[in-house]
Amino acid sequence: MKTIKKIMFVGLIVFVGIQLVPTKRNQSSDVLETDFNEVFKVSNNLQSIIKNSCYDCHSNNTNYPWYNKIQPVSWFLEKHINEGKKELNFSTFGDYSKRKQKSKLKSIINQIRDDKMPLKSYTLIHRNTKLNELQKKEVIEWFTKLKDSV
Repeated sequence: MKTIKKIMFVGLIVFVGIQLVPTKRNQSSDVLETDFNEVFKVSNNLQSIIKNSCYDCHSNNTNYPWYNKIQPVSWFLEKHINEGKKELNFSTFGDYSKRKQKSKLKSIINQIRDDKMPLKSYTLIHRNTKLNELQKKEVIEWFTKLKDSV
């Protein structure tokens, strides 16, 4: 019994200790000229859908949930956001070459069509970010037109 108490005590100390390790927050109030919505003058409705379902992981401004300050969750979120931004960053989309923009748009279309984005692990917790069929159709059609015009 004493061993279990010691293990629980050490576990508690480690848990409290890791709460003191900071993470970088992906937040900015700046809307860059290179932001996707600025470059392409996206309609308010479509902008709302994209920001709600994509921007937390694919922009310079994440809307963090309440549990983001709890370690090790915060480390997981930071890693996930960094990976998402490395793959696609809507905040700097205007800096991409035309070829890269076209490639990213094609990838976005395929990811949405194949239900790979937003991630199921994300929509499981953030149910309001899951795209319904009408939203998917609207987003895919708009991105396809945009891809063809870039």
